[in-house]
Amino acid sequence: MSIQIITDSGADIPQEHLDAYGIKMVPLEVSFGPEEIYLDRVTISAEEFWRRMESSPSLPKTSQPSPQQFVEVFRQALTRGSVFCVSLSSGLSGTYQSACMAAKMLGHPKHLKVLDSLNGSVGQALLVIRAAQLAGEGISLSRLVETITSYRDRVTTIITLNTLENIVRGGRLSRIQGMMGNILDIKLIMRNSRDGKVELLEKVRGRKNALARILRLMQEMGGDLSGKIIGISHLDCLQEALEFKRQLIERYSPKDVMVCPMGSTMGTYAGKGGMIISF
Repeated sequence: MSIQIITDSGADIPQEHLDAYGIKMVPLEVSFGPEEIYLDRVTISAEEFWRRMESSPSLPKTSQPSPQQFVEVFRQALTRGSVFCVSLSSGLSGTYQSACMAAKMLGHPKHLKVLDSLNGSVGQALLVIRAAQLAGEGISLSRLVETITSYRDRVTTIITLNTLENIVRGGRLSRIQGMMGNILDIKLIMRNSRDGKVELLEKVRGRKNALARILRLMQEMGGDLSGKIIGISHLDCLQEALEFKRQLIERYSPKDVMVCPMGSTMGTYAGKGGMIISF
């Protein structure tokens, strides 16, 4: 029995990967006020989101898909086989709860499984893509859940911000702290926590120093990276992301490095120049 892989737009997966593996994506909503509501990656692209956010006087908001949206996608997919859904972290959004509620509304069919990625952006994307690859190899649903859960627990995500403006506007940092951080050119380095949230790891002065520190942290936290697939998402800083990829390949010889634009879910708080690295 074939397995349909489903995720949500919290996963920053390049469109070519969605098409190649037949992955279904349920969109979150992005709003710039009550009159401007978009479906993430459906009625607004990542690049359009960046431009709109930069000119917006207020920070955009994202909302999880409704359980009914998942019900419709699950029901259709179940007519063709089993379903495995990998959701945005429950520590960042209510999307996982919506997917679980949808499974309950459908009577918890035995061929439907929902997994909390405890991650977002490229961290979530790595899990989804690997799940799709394994599904294509004919793995059973129970074994797929076990394998991706184990992979999830090994994935590390590091986030760096180039500006503190968005987390100040979002109320996660005081305006005074943000002002002092900008004056001192402080760059935050954060990571994913065990409960799927984001925690501060270090503060570094200067963008160049921050990216150099992340390169070292990746080896400290990930060990031998030569056989790993690494994901990089960026918010309007493609050239820096590509240069970081070059340095990664030169230093650690990973199996593959995927670079993609950062969507609205993480991008709302990362801001312009934000980068997320998962491995």
